[in-house]
Amino acid sequence: MEHILVINPGSTSTKIAVFEGRKEIFGKTIRHTAEDLAPFPTICQQYEFRKKAIFAELENNQLDSASFAAVIGRGGLVKPITSGTYRVNDLMLKHLSDGVGGEHASNLGGLLAHSIAAEIPGCQAFIADPVVVDELQDVARVTGIPEIERVSIFHALNQKAIAKRHANITGKSYEDLNLIVAHLGGGISVGAHRKGRVIDVNNALNGDGPIAPERAGTIPALQLVKLCFSGKYTYHQICKMITGKGGMVAHLETNSFMELNDKVQTGDPKALRIYQAMAYTIAKQIGATAVVLSGHVDAILFTGGIAHNKRFIDLITEQVGFLAPCYTYAGEDEMSALANNAYCILDGEETPQTYMG
Repeated sequence: MEHILVINPGSTSTKIAVFEGRKEIFGKTIRHTAEDLAPFPTICQQYEFRKKAIFAELENNQLDSASFAAVIGRGGLVKPITSGTYRVNDLMLKHLSDGVGGEHASNLGGLLAHSIAAEIPGCQAFIADPVVVDELQDVARVTGIPEIERVSIFHALNQKAIAKRHANITGKSYEDLNLIVAHLGGGISVGAHRKGRVIDVNNALNGDGPIAPERAGTIPALQLVKLCFSGKYTYHQICKMITGKGGMVAHLETNSFMELNDKVQTGDPKALRIYQAMAYTIAKQIGATAVVLSGHVDAILFTGGIAHNKRFIDLITEQVGFLAPCYTYAGEDEMSALANNAYCILDGEETPQTYMG
């Protein structure tokens, strides 16, 4: 039976998993210390080091890499593309190495997949549904400032996987449904899925949308401009206020939703205010997204780590439940989603797309 190796690089770790017949038979998170990574000036220069660590882990667990029919990596910051599974090609490798969309650990996914697959006869290398998946309708791009257009950056891999799972469970085709998918994690993205395409979604990385554990969310523009020119903060500090150090962590000095929930349970009024505000802004974003779909919404789906908190989800559904039936698919199983995409190619259910940049 064909085996698939899945690779999901993080800033200080590399998750790997081996699947057989769409069932995970091995999983491991390889940790990398600051000392391990210090010799590499850029993230992409780490790929040989991480590749050796992956092969060592496979060997230690007596997993024969020769059995791999495909290696699929988490998609990086390539140029905007439509949803799908892409065969890693030379142009993609160049764009990942050059960081055309920015430098991020996910850029290593395609580089590692290609490098490992190249050493295995007959093995193919893929990425699938990176965060830069762009299926926006044109009107969603327009802002009131001609120099600024909205861009699509969101949890494409998980949103698409959950939408397809829901369609399968309900005995319908993803391409026949109108769905709102809310990914609730360190960043929060709410996507309008119309007949298999995400036609509108907030930019979950760069400060658009709901308040999140590490994102400021949409904030009054003129007040932000005044803050920028106050002389109190550097460009880098302002950027961190928007993403990384904004949102819940700015108010409560923690990015842990579990800690926030614990504080709410003990009656902390400040924590309760932020808890309610997060739910409120998520509900507002879902309401706006329903308008994008002209109110024709088959279901609202909640996913991501925060979706494990039933009380929080109930708080949101109290406000949006009138729009459509709500379903919760808590957690985020990126490894299974990637493996499933690869198997769809190997089984002939889908055709791999070509990255054109």
